[in-house]
Amino acid sequence: MLEFLNQMNRYSRWMNGKLLAECSKLTDAQRKADRSAPFRSIHGIWNHLLLADRLWLSRFGLEPFTSTSLDQEIHADWDDFRASRAQTDDMVDRWLQTMTPEVLTGDLSFTRLAGGGEFTFSYQKCAIHFFNHGTHHRGQITALLEQAGGDCGVTDLLVCP
Repeated sequence: MLEFLNQMNRYSRWMNGKLLAECSKLTDAQRKADRSAPFRSIHGIWNHLLLADRLWLSRFGLEPFTSTSLDQEIHADWDDFRASRAQTDDMVDRWLQTMTPEVLTGDLSFTRLAGGGEFTFSYQKCAIHFFNHGTHHRGQITALLEQAGGDCGVTDLLVCP
């Protein structure tokens, strides 16, 4: 499981880099254009993904983070967003360095942001969800980028360096 999580982290960082580079070719207006997508725009999905990553990392015991909603805009400025995304990817590295088989066999309890309520899941399931959630939303970004004329290239895990 530890190797799986580390592989998913390498994949996430690789895809974040590819997609951020491609998104940087768009204008701010193109990134923020309402595309009738979840979280409205490429910018909105990126902000949601950053927010969710920070929220999960807080639940995992890293830097505290609070939010008012899942579509809260964390950064309106693209350069600020990119810097925060890089810092968050570094936080994921630090989190995984603390991971042990013992941690993965435990449970994680947290209050859900959407709808409230206290939840408890296996830590392993939460860690898997963390990476799966990112893959899901990067897939949405990929589709919107290609609709906007971008070319994300190959996105398969099998070719991740």
